[in-house]
Amino acid sequence: MRPVIPYVTAALLFGLGVYGVLRRRNAVLVLMAVELMLNAVNLILVTADTTVRAVLPHSGQVFALFVIVLAAAEIGVGLAIVLQLYRMRASVTVDDVPLTEPAGGRAGSTGDVEAGSAGARAEVGR
Repeated sequence: MRPVIPYVTAALLFGLGVYGVLRRRNAVLVLMAVELMLNAVNLILVTADTTVRAVLPHSGQVFALFVIVLAAAEIGVGLAIVLQLYRMRASVTVDDVPLTEPAGGRAGSTGDVEAGSAGARAEVGR
């Protein structure tokens, strides 16, 4: 078997996945692009296993099985995050996700507490 065709197909799939991750704004489409890249890696692993005889037999297929299991777990967690994001923001665009928000609450809530306590200390000092 000539391995050129599966390798070129896998490279095209991986390139399409990278393009999807970099250009898409919808979180669901970004997850689909990541899955496309993982499938390209699976194609490379299985093709390498059939063309190159390694010391361990079927090692590429075993690694591909591990990648499939990890992809299923990633989709489960990723879709749960996307659904929670939709419930909170009513949008799943990646640009609307705040990256600097503190974990304890809304943005600016810690600054309000600090400003309020500083004002209270000033009142006590008078």
